[in-house]
Order: sequence, then structure tokens, then C-alpha cells
Amino acid sequence: MNWFYTEPVNIRFGEGVRKTLPDVAAELGLKKGILVSDPFFAQNGLADQIVKDSKGLLIAVYSQISPNPEVGEVDACADVIRKTGAEFIVALGGGSSMDCAKSASVVCFTNDSIEKYHMTGVPLPDKHIPIIALPTTAGTGSEVTCVSVLSNHAKGKKGPINNDLFYPAIALIDPELTYSLPKKQTASCGIDVLCHAVEGFWSKGHQPICDALALHASRLVFQYLRRAYENGEDREAREKMAEASVIAGMAFTLPKTTSSHACSFPLTNLYRIPHGEACGLTLDYFARVNAKAEGETGERINTFARELGYKDMLDMADAITELKKDIGLRMDLKDFSLTDEEVETLVQTSHHPNMLNNPVEITDEILRDMYNSFR
Repeated sequence: MNWFYTEPVNIRFGEGVRKTLPDVAAELGLKKGILVSDPFFAQNGLADQIVKDSKGLLIAVYSQISPNPEVGEVDACADVIRKTGAEFIVALGGGSSMDCAKSASVVCFTNDSIEKYHMTGVPLPDKHIPIIALPTTAGTGSEVTCVSVLSNHAKGKKGPINNDLFYPAIALIDPELTYSLPKKQTASCGIDVLCHAVEGFWSKGHQPICDALALHASRLVFQYLRRAYENGEDREAREKMAEASVIAGMAFTLPKTTSSHACSFPLTNLYRIPHGEACGLTLDYFARVNAKAEGETGERINTFARELGYKDMLDMADAITELKKDIGLRMDLKDFSLTDEEVETLVQTSHHPNMLNNPVEITDEILRDMYNSFR
């Protein structure tokens, strides 16, 4: 088996590590930056505090970002970068702010809309301004990935742009920033961590280092997500979920995600289901499908489940179902009263390229049966 592993992000983890931002910028020789923040933190004062603590390094804030960032928001952010002459970005928040920051960090060197590059195959310019990532959720792992997921609602598209320039220069992972995360977001982000780990493991692009990371991250989620959900002030649970998030991010970056993420794009784009919850909706279903993979592939998938303390992947699928119930996540699509035509649209739009990474071929029939079971 031939494989490679690359992780260019300088990762610094620990309570209070966000306060080292001025020192980190000095290490990189950076003097003038922009804060790209989730809107919530622009409203609750955290963004202002980060700006204040930056000791004059951060000269502007951009926070007009949707939960599923739009191409127009990236363009507006890039315009702020051009007008201020910012030479770096601090990305504060979850995947939304980081997705926006990543794309803006490159497209700011052009007069183009990011639309030109989003799901078109047109190569991005080979130039960017560096990003310092400050994640506030234990979920996306975006602080260590080269992926920017964007939506274009006018064209009915949602999907990723992958580019090595999107890797942040440094990730400051401070579990204290996750303490205020509400229950709903804790659950949605937490199940996204499990999806990243499990999908990274069973992806056709799997490799040994990412396998080990996936196993560790999955174990942490099963052990600590319920605790973080039930008591947001459980410091150990919050820290362990932050750890799980960054490690799961490293587990899937190179192998790529598979079936659950492929289905999440139309579920989010068409029905506005939060990304993590959309991924988690189908994870146990695909676990049961992949448990039946033949030969060596099936054996490694079931061994993964046994390493986590389950009899096999079918048993682990049941555990995922119970976890979702316990943390109040969506179990079906009954509230949308899907028509046959809408089910068929979901079937066809779920064939995102990530689906090809799944170890078992996912046919229209499998997808149709799955979506019908959610009605």
C-alpha cells in the first residue's frame, strides 16, 4: 500500500491559547489583519474582545456570514480585504467563518467573484494571505483542512472548493471558546466530528495515519459528546470534544468524506438542515450499508467498530442511532412531507463526487430506499 501524509497547519491547543494571538502574528511577521467572524460573536462582544486583545493588529471586522456561507458573502469579504490592505485574516467561529475566510484569502487578489471558481474546475490563483484560525465549535475541523464549502442559492448549488492555499497557517484551538455553544449546535457539530472520523476511515482513500486519527476521534465522541450536550460547563467534555474535532479534521482531509457528506449538500441546500445534522441523518444508515462490504474492506470496517467496543459495524450503527436520539438530532424528514418527485430530486442530487469515495457503490436504489425510509 502506497500512501502519504501532510498536515501543514501549526496546531496550538489549550485553554487560554487564544490570548497568544499577538505573539503568533509577530512570529509570522504580520502587522495588519482583518477579523472574519460569525455574526453571533460580533453581537455578543467576543469579536470586539479579540480585536482589543490583538493590540492594534486587527483593523476591521467582517461578520456578514450565513450558516452556509454564500458566494456573495465571500466576495464582500474579499472586498473588505482589498480596501483595508489587510495582510492576514483571523477566522473566528465555526466552519462558516472559516469557509468564507479561506476563499476570500485567495480571491481577494483578483477582481473576480468566487463564483468563477466554485464547482467549476477553474483553478484558483496561486496566491493568498495567511489565516490564523480560532475555532469556537467542536465540529467542523475546518481549522486544519484545505476545504471551503460554499453555497450558491441562486444556482441551487452547494459544495466544496479544495485548495492547499486554504490551510490556515496556525490554528489556535482554545476549548474555552466552545463553552457557550448552545445545546443544538453542540449536538450538530459533535455528530459532524463523528462523520468526519468514520467517513475518513472507510473512505477509499484511507491510509494508516488517518485511520489512527479516525479511531481516536471516534472514541472521544462516543465517550464525551453526551456529556458536552447535557452540561455545557463540563470542562473535560468540552476539551475532549475540541480535541476530537481537530483530530477528526486531520483524519478526513486527505482521504476525503464519503456518502453522508455527499447527501448533506442537497439536504442543506434544499431544506436548510444544518450541515452537521444533515450529515448525521444518514450516518447510521450508511454504516449499515458499509458493514456489508465484502472481503478485506468489510473486515477492516467491522474491525474499526470492534476497536471501539462494538460487536461489529451493525452494532455501532445502532449506537449511532441511540446517540442521535439522546442529543436531540433529526431522525427523519417527516416534517417536510416529501413528495415522490422531491425524493427523486434528493436521489439525483446526492451523487456528489464524494459519493465515489464510499467503499460500497451507492446506487439510486439504495438512496431511494433510504430517503423513503425517512418519509
